[in-house]
Amino acid sequence: MRKGMEDEHLGNRGFHSTGVKRMGGGHGHDEPYYLHAKHMYNLDRMKNQKLTMSLGVLTAFSIGVFVPIYAVIFQQKKTASG
Repeated sequence: MRKGMEDEHLGNRGFHSTGVKRMGGGHGHDEPYYLHAKHMYNLDRMKNQKLTMSLGVLTAFSIGVFVPIYAVIFQQKKTASG
């Protein structure tokens, strides 16, 4: 009898996960919250597109160049003073 119960117990092992939690009560639509964002990234209709995109690319490039340079200089100063 006991052997049969052990086999049954071992056969029942496995992963168990709960269902996905839905935001907003799980109604299946997100219309009220994202109504404003339908055309949020319409780059063709952006005002001052050339200026805005140029400034954005220049800013991202500058951060990508100057942060590592500053980090190296800072690290070398810290090592030299110790």
